Amino acid sequence: MKMSDKTIELSSGMHMPLLGFGTYDSTDEQELSTAVKTAISAGYRHFDCAYFYQNEHIIGKAIHEAIAESNGTLKREDFFIVSKCWNNFHSKERVSLCLDITLKRFQMDYVDLYLVHWPMGFKEGDDDIPMDKNNQVISSDVHYTETWQAMEDLVRQGKCRSIGVSNFSIEQTREILAMCKIRPVCNQVEVNPYFQNNELVEYCHSENIRIVAYGSLRSTTYSPLQNWVKPGNLVPQENPDIVSLAKKHHKTPAQVILRWLIQCNIVVIPKSVTPSRIVQNSQIFDFELSDQDMEIFKNLEKGSRINHFEGVIPKSVTPSRIVQNSQIFDFELSDQDMEIFKNLEKGSRINHFEGARHHLRYPFSD
Repeated sequence: MKMSDKTIELSSGMHMPLLGFGTYDSTDEQELSTAVKTAISAGYRHFDCAYFYQNEHIIGKAIHEAIAESNGTLKREDFFIVSKCWNNFHSKERVSLCLDITLKRFQMDYVDLYLVHWPMGFKEGDDDIPMDKNNQVISSDVHYTETWQAMEDLVRQGKCRSIGVSNFSIEQTREILAMCKIRPVCNQVEVNPYFQNNELVEYCHSENIRIVAYGSLRSTTYSPLQNWVKPGNLVPQENPDIVSLAKKHHKTPAQVILRWLIQCNIVVIPKSVTPSRIVQNSQIFDFELSDQDMEIFKNLEKGSRINHFEGVIPKSVTPSRIVQNSQIFDFELSDQDMEIFKNLEKGSRINHFEGARHHLRYPFSD
C-alpha cells in the first residue's frame, strides 16, 4: 500500500492523508521548491499551507512542475491541498477574497480543505497584523460564526471541498456546531508528547472532528526569529523514553512521535526542508507501537506548549538598544540570580501572539 493510501475519513466523506507536509516559515523559493518536490517523490500528497505563510505561489509552482514532469502519473486530483483564511479576512465579504488570493497563488481552481486559521478577527485591510501605537493587535468585532457562514458558501461554490477550523477551543467549536449547516471536518491544533491537549482531542473525536497536529516535533536548534517557540522549552525528541523506543524499533525519535500520533487517530503535518528528514518523516507506516509503548506517552504530558506565539523578538528602532539586545550570550546568571526572578511572578502577561492576547476570542487559557 502506498503512503498516499494511508488516509482517514472526514465527516464530509473525503479522505485526508494521515501524513501531511507542513510549510510554515519557509519562503526561500529554491529551498522550498526542492523540499516540496522531495516530499512528492517520497509519497507525500497532503500539503498544509496558509495565506499567512506567504509561500503558496512557490508550493503551487512546485506541484504543477512535479505533475508536468510525471509523464501522466500524477494529476491535481492526487493531491490534498489545505489552506487557511487569515484573521483580517473574517467578514463575510472578505473570506472569499482570501481564498481567491490563495487560489491565484496556487494556480488552482479549488483547495481540498479550507480552515479558519484563528477564531480571532483582526481589523480588516491591507495589514495582515494591524498594530496600534501600543504594539497591540487591532481586533475586529466580526464573530467567527459569521466567518463560518462564508466558509460554507465557499463549499457550495466549489472553491473548497471541505472546511474546518484551527486553534479553536472546545467552547468555540461547540458554538460553530450549534449554528453550522456544514460541519467542520477538523481542528488543527498543537499536539506533542509534552502537550497532548487531551481534553480538546477527546472532545473533537467525540464529535467526529479530526485533529490535525502541528508543533509535534521541535527543532533541536533554536533561531531567535522563531518567536513562537521559547528557547527553554523541552525537545520531545530528546526525551529518554522516546529515545529508548526509537532504539527498540530501529527508528528515529521523530518517527516514533509521528507514529504515536497516527495511532491516536491524529493527522500529522511535520515540517522540514532537509531532504533526508522529509524522507525519514514519511517512513512511519512500516512499524507499530505496542499498547505498552503507547502507555509510555501518557506519562510524558507536561502541559508544555512548544508554540507560545508570545513573541520573544525584542523590538526596538533605537540602534544602541538593538545592539544591546543582541549582547546576551557572553554572560550567565547564577542560581542565586535565577532565584530572584521567582519572586517577581505576578501572573501578568505582557503580550501573547504579538499583542492579540486581549482579543475576546483568543483561544488559549494558558
